[in-house]
Amino acid sequence: MTASPGRLARRLGLLDAVVIGMSSMIGAGVFAVFAPAAQAAGPWLLAGLAVAVVVAACNATSTAQLAAVYPTSGGTYVYGRERLGEWWGFAAGWSFVIGKTASCAAMATTFAAYTVPGPWQRPVAAAAVLALTAVSWRGITRTAALARVIVAVVLVALAVAVVGALAGGATPGSPPGGATAPGPLGVLQAAGLIFFAFAGYARIATLGEEVREPARTIPRAIVTTLAIVAAVYTAVALTLLTVLGPDRVAASDAPLAEAVAAGSWAWAVPVVRVGAAAACLGALLALLAGVGRTALAMAREGDLPRPLAAVHPRFHVPHRVEAAVGAVVAVAVLVADLRELIGFSSTGVLLYYAVANLAALTQGPGQRRYPRGLQVLGLAGCLVLVATLPTVALLGGLAVVAAGLVGRLLVRGVRPAAPNLDP
Repeated sequence: MTASPGRLARRLGLLDAVVIGMSSMIGAGVFAVFAPAAQAAGPWLLAGLAVAVVVAACNATSTAQLAAVYPTSGGTYVYGRERLGEWWGFAAGWSFVIGKTASCAAMATTFAAYTVPGPWQRPVAAAAVLALTAVSWRGITRTAALARVIVAVVLVALAVAVVGALAGGATPGSPPGGATAPGPLGVLQAAGLIFFAFAGYARIATLGEEVREPARTIPRAIVTTLAIVAAVYTAVALTLLTVLGPDRVAASDAPLAEAVAAGSWAWAVPVVRVGAAAACLGALLALLAGVGRTALAMAREGDLPRPLAAVHPRFHVPHRVEAAVGAVVAVAVLVADLRELIGFSSTGVLLYYAVANLAALTQGPGQRRYPRGLQVLGLAGCLVLVATLPTVALLGGLAVVAAGLVGRLLVRGVRPAAPNLDP
């Protein structure tokens, strides 16, 4: 399908959109997030997972409802501008770019941690970023094709890990009652960490300008992807708690690999490591595309330098902005700590979805697909999870978001826009 000059081509169908969403969500999180989540929630890990699923589901319905009306690149950056005003849109877009750029660096760093020794991890992570940026430059259909392969590898690795952990003769973990109850704050902190692993469905919305029949395809793809990934994460969490117990999960750097190694299926540990590496690459590939599309939309509006808005005449991708994002991520993996990257990402992503829920609340009956109560719950959930993040991570993320807002104020001045409220 051809595209008009300066526009992206609509080449993705429902399966492509679901696969790209899955490759964003079934990434490093499923292999790493349950250890820090178990540190926070202990035996109540599944409660934290349930809270994360509820908040993610509310956010997904808001995103789907908005994406059906505004099927263009940019996601909540566009929705915020259209529904609430340009400052709200900028806040969402900047939060997304900051948060997901940090996510890209975190995925690359985790990939390197699973594949090479310590001294080589930073250069290998940077090389992975540059290589996948080059793949993304070749066009979105190649991105979707590679995402299919990566998702298949990851799902096979997860299946081997779950079956191997449960059937490999491992010693059952300690019963949930043996650990100290963490309290509500621990459950909410665990939910915030696990939400980091769920947030990839936004990639589908940011690719709205490249999806065929977007009003029909995007909502279906978002809901389908979230349902599949929620089932996968639940199966993994149950397996870890059954085989290792909450204390051993919390103490492990690689709980899935440890669960497999604990039994007679130790031969399958390399399979898990390969799956983890593939998951990180899949998430990184989809994240680079998503950040690039949001930055493209911001450049079109002048919220980022306008020269970044160029679209390659042959491959129909925002090549300049993708090169810029790839360069920033490559530098980040060379200088930043993984914990700092995740803290920035969690803050930015939750603020991004808070704006999405607020924007969806303004839609009238003719554009509404889901009850307003879901958007209210999603907004409240995002704000609560942000507030429960570790203090250093929260303050650091908020400082970067505030710096972007102040920078825009200095460059463009205050130009308030009235919210667009449908009757």
